Formats: sequence, structure tokens, C-alpha cells
Amino acid sequence: MVKKNNLCITIPTFFKCPISLDIMKSPVSLCTGVTYDRSSIQKWIDNGNNTCPATNQVLQTKEFIPNHTLQRLIKIWTESNQNPNPSDAGHFPSSPGPLEPRQIQGIVEDIKNGVMISSEILTKLGRFARERERNREFLVKAGCIPVLAGVLMAAKSLEILEEAVRVLALVFVNQDRISAKILAKSEVLDSILNILQKGGSNSKMESVKLLENIAMDAELKLLVAEKQGILETLIKLLENESGPIIESLLSCLITLSVPKKTRAPLVRLGIVPVTVKILRRSDPGAAERSLKILEMLTACSDGRKAICDDATCIPLIVQKLLKVSSQATEYGAVVLWSMCHLFRDQRAQEMVVGSNGLTKILLLMQSNCSLSVRQMCSDLLRIFRVNSKNCLSNYDSKMTHIMPF
Repeated sequence: MVKKNNLCITIPTFFKCPISLDIMKSPVSLCTGVTYDRSSIQKWIDNGNNTCPATNQVLQTKEFIPNHTLQRLIKIWTESNQNPNPSDAGHFPSSPGPLEPRQIQGIVEDIKNGVMISSEILTKLGRFARERERNREFLVKAGCIPVLAGVLMAAKSLEILEEAVRVLALVFVNQDRISAKILAKSEVLDSILNILQKGGSNSKMESVKLLENIAMDAELKLLVAEKQGILETLIKLLENESGPIIESLLSCLITLSVPKKTRAPLVRLGIVPVTVKILRRSDPGAAERSLKILEMLTACSDGRKAICDDATCIPLIVQKLLKVSSQATEYGAVVLWSMCHLFRDQRAQEMVVGSNGLTKILLLMQSNCSLSVRQMCSDLLRIFRVNSKNCLSNYDSKMTHIMPF
């Protein structure tokens, strides 16, 4: 608690560091999603600990992600409680308490008219949006999306751009085509690209989600993908970032890869080796999405060539079968079927045989797989029998009764 005019004021729980229990000065988040004061968690790690103090989870990475939004909220709260006579100017209350719809409508109108645009104002909108679904629906009806698109087109400050994207990522989820077209304007995409290249980790995550939601519109996928710098930046982030943003990046790239025209540029930008690198990790969500991207790339000749040029790719896919999820196994089976059966790629066939893939295919046929996967396995085994009379000679086992020939 803190004292103000001899009154005790309770500090919001989420402003306190879970370690020191003091109000945080520099909040940072771990890969587990829990936020601590930087000095406290740094001391914890420096003492040789490799777990999250609150959840006791082993840390996959010890990198800190600055929680700028929480830091600003703490700053607003602190300033409002230190000032004995806070100003009640404009549409804002003197404390960080719940904002009313009429105040939010006033904020949106002020931004629209260019009366006031600051990161603090946008933070208030974000706080309102996070409170409940009804608030997000109200913001959409109040015209928040085109207004914030205007902010992205006009603002020069990276901080303001980041706050605008944070709000948009909350309120723009499968919205109408008119809003999607507004957000797909070149100037808006330029600002999103600027955040992806220079923004903080949280802002990058929200920008990626916003891009994916814009690209959900069938007519806008190619427009977003062809925006200069977008695909290149997403792949660079995929290669260099870690933590939850990886799954968001992969999901966004899957959405952008739906038009076949996008796939060859992705291959030229190095998506295959980056995806293979991620596939080596144990995270099921990222592995599943990585296999989905590889499956999509088999539809283009450049993609198939890149998959075969990476000597570790197909053996890794074979290794992941039955080890990640049923969906991941299906994606992996489609890659092998496309490469070896549909397109008859000899290098791919040799890699499957050399990585003990025939045994894995037999195991997959015995598993509780879908009918489509079972048929693909059957096709693959026939291909290997046709191509080499002896290729199955080393695979005599109790499983041979399921072989379809």
C-alpha cells in the first residue's frame, strides 16, 4: 500500500513483482509469460536458477521481454497517485480506473480530429479493450479501426505506432472487408513493417497477428505478401527470435502462403533452412506449423528442390512422424507422399530409405492414422517396391502382414 494525503491506497496486484512484492520499476516477461521486475529476476538467474520462480517451469530461454504496456500503466497510476490535485482535463479520469464508453467515444473523436494523439491516450484505449469483449465491440462500432489506421499512416513516433498496433491487434479480429482493406493500405503496411523491424518484442508479436488477420481476407493475402519487405522481415524474425512469437510468425506465413504465387519468393528468401532449424526443436506447436509450411512448399518446384537440397530436411520429417501430433504426422506424410510418389523425386526417395523411413511408414500404417494417411503410406510403399526390388529386404518384421502387395 502507499499513502496519499494520509490515506492508504492499495497497489494493484499485477503492478507488484512476484519476487520482491514491490511495485515494478522495469517490468520484463519471461518465456513462461510471467512478468517480474528486471533487477529481481536478474538476481534470481545470476544465482544459478534456471526455472520461473512463479510457475517452477524450466526456462527454455533466459531472455527478457520488456513489458512496455505494463510499465506505462504503472507510470500512469504512480503519477495519478503522487499528484495531490490531478487535472481532470479532457475526457480522462484522474485515476487508472475503468473508463466509460462516453469517455472512449470522446477519445476516438479527438484522435479522429487530430486534437490529441499520444502513446498515453492509446494506452488508455488498449486498457479499455483488454477489459472485456463488449468493450472491443464498442471500439469497433465507435470507428476505432479506421481512426487508428489513420494514426499508423500519419504518426512518425515508433512509440505511438506500437501503441496503435497493440489496440488494433485487440479489436481487429476477422472484421469486415472494408476495415481489412483500410488496414491493407500501403502506408499502414509501411508502419507495421517499421514495427517489425525496429519495435519491441511484444509489438512485433502484435504486428504479426495483425498482419495475419488482415491476410485472412482472400483478396488481400497476395497484396500483403507482395508488399516489399514483408516476407523478408518475417523470415528474418523467424530465424532470430525465440519464444511465443515463433508460432505466430509461422501461422502468419502459412496464411500468406495460401496463394501459390507467394511460395517461390519464400523459398528464395530461405524459408526451408529456417523452418528445418525450428523443426529440430521440441516445441510441438512450432513443429506442427513448420511441417505445414513444408507441405505447402511441395506444391512448387523451387520448394521441392530446396527440401532436397537440405540434407537434413527429409530425415528430420521421417523422425517427427508419430512424435509430435496427429496433425503434424499428417503434414509430414503429405510431404513424403508429394516428394516421393506424386513428383517421383529420386533424391527424396533415397533420403527416405536412408533414414529408415520405410520402417516408420509401416509403423504409421499400423497406427490409428486417418484413411488418407494410410492410403499415402500404401502409395509410398508401392513406389519403393517398384524402384528397388531389394529396398524392403531389410524390413522383414511382424509388420509385413499389413503391406498392400
